[in-house]
Amino acid sequence: MTHDLAQLTDSICTIARHAGAFLMAERAKFQRDAIEYKGLNNLVSYVDKETEKQLVARLHDLLPEAGFITEEGTTGTTADQTALNWIIDPLDGTANFIHGLPVFSVSIGLAQGKTPIAGVVYDPNRDECFSAWQNGGAYCNGQKISVSPAQLLGESLIATGFPYYKFEEMSVYLRILEDLMQRTHGLRRLGSAAIDLAYVAAGRFEAFYEYNLNSWDMAAGVLLVREAGGIVTDFEGGNEFLFRGDVIAGCGMQPELLAAIQEFWI
Repeated sequence: MTHDLAQLTDSICTIARHAGAFLMAERAKFQRDAIEYKGLNNLVSYVDKETEKQLVARLHDLLPEAGFITEEGTTGTTADQTALNWIIDPLDGTANFIHGLPVFSVSIGLAQGKTPIAGVVYDPNRDECFSAWQNGGAYCNGQKISVSPAQLLGESLIATGFPYYKFEEMSVYLRILEDLMQRTHGLRRLGSAAIDLAYVAAGRFEAFYEYNLNSWDMAAGVLLVREAGGIVTDFEGGNEFLFRGDVIAGCGMQPELLAAIQEFWI
């Protein structure tokens, strides 16, 4: 790829901000009768769909050779996961948005195969635009950010998510929660994995872990963490998180968290 990733990421930030402004305008007049269900507890609205259409159009203009992997399937095609793809979530935190909880984001990642090379997470409620590109560092509103200096699990505040379907692993997951509640400063569940990962990159959380995620939940965020000096693996300690769906992202204490999760996760 010959594109200037720094310049490209700057353009992605502009596109994400436009999408965020649309989300905020729609949130001000949103009515709950606009809610649709894609599956058990899996909510969507016209806002998700319309935002995704806008993103796809603008990102295609920015980089026509890239394919798309999108939450709402706007393009109607199946992308080649080994190729160059935009991986986007137009509204990460749909349930929060619908209920009026101001924790949601726009997540835009660009990946070459399984490797994210540019990423932006925009939180329109706080007007914070987190951005990163491969070997370029991580930033929030243009200011360089880095992961927490904490090296121990006992010094850590950790973010996670709760599954809203596919409850087969729930008993194991609850055992992990019980263990970590006693070994950390606490656990938080914000409801937007993209924001969770951005906060890890900014040092606000020491780590984030979750299973049963999609690539669009994390494509931008995992790059933010890595470029901010953090460590990202799947639950086995490998590098298959993007399309496998389980991820542990953190600062220097990440290996200790990985080991703690592996005590229960088989």
